[in-house]
Amino acid sequence: MEMNDQYMPYQAGDVVYVIYRNPHTQSVANVQEAAVVHDPENPDELALFLYETYYPLTHEMAVYSSEAEAEQAYTQSFGDL
Repeated sequence: MEMNDQYMPYQAGDVVYVIYRNPHTQSVANVQEAAVVHDPENPDELALFLYETYYPLTHEMAVYSSEAEAEQAYTQSFGDL
């Protein structure tokens, strides 16, 4: 299993869920599915691929292994979906 660091036991090909804020409307956030992939600019690192964009996968990101887990975190942070 690849690991981005000791806190991120993900490997390329995993499907995860994140709480994504709309960059154009910061008051809008939702749970979104993302793919774990090799970072095209640094193949030794992993990235999240979301909305045709690569985001570095770091331990500072809130990444959830299930949609239910992400929705629970969303509800705790923002209220009902």
